Amino acid sequence: MHLADIAPENEARIVTETGLDARVAAIVEPIIEGLGYRLVRVKLSTRNGQTLQVMVERPDGTMTVEDCGEVSRNISPALDVEDPISGAYHLEVSSPGIDRPLVRRADFVRWAGHEAKIELSAPIEGRKRFRGILIGLDGDATGVKLEDAPQGAPDRVWLPLDAISDARLVMTDALIAETLRDAKRQQPDDDIDDNDLTDETSDA
Repeated sequence: MHLADIAPENEARIVTETGLDARVAAIVEPIIEGLGYRLVRVKLSTRNGQTLQVMVERPDGTMTVEDCGEVSRNISPALDVEDPISGAYHLEVSSPGIDRPLVRRADFVRWAGHEAKIELSAPIEGRKRFRGILIGLDGDATGVKLEDAPQGAPDRVWLPLDAISDARLVMTDALIAETLRDAKRQQPDDDIDDNDLTDETSDA
């Protein structure tokens, strides 16, 4: 399957949040989309007390510091009004980075050939965690060439997309090189490293 084969209606996120993270995502995602960006992930952690990380990107996968600032300024008032998080927290809007989460069908096609870690919501043949090279999509499943397949056992597995609870790329030299090549093609005059793009504010 190629990127061109994925219809726009299939570009909704297939790997989404649960619990409080899902409540926050429901608040901020319409605002983010209205600004012309796409939500990648929402995650509330105990880093620095409480940190709410909101990963965002443009449809073409790029993101600038100014973009992060625009998103932060627009979602902060809605979070203040809805007040989904008890206590003080630190809001961090960032790009997905190089070792990005994979959340849409197109992600599993775009990054085929690179190494990823995938976790399932329920085990398949007694296993929930997989690591290996992405080999694209076949219908509603993504293929992984396993790096730890026992000798004599199949080294490829197809995982249903609707069973994936978490998936992300693994930082490798090949991934870094391709990401930098893409960045130069898309922003030839911009030497910003997308992996470090954040806009941070504090809230209560």
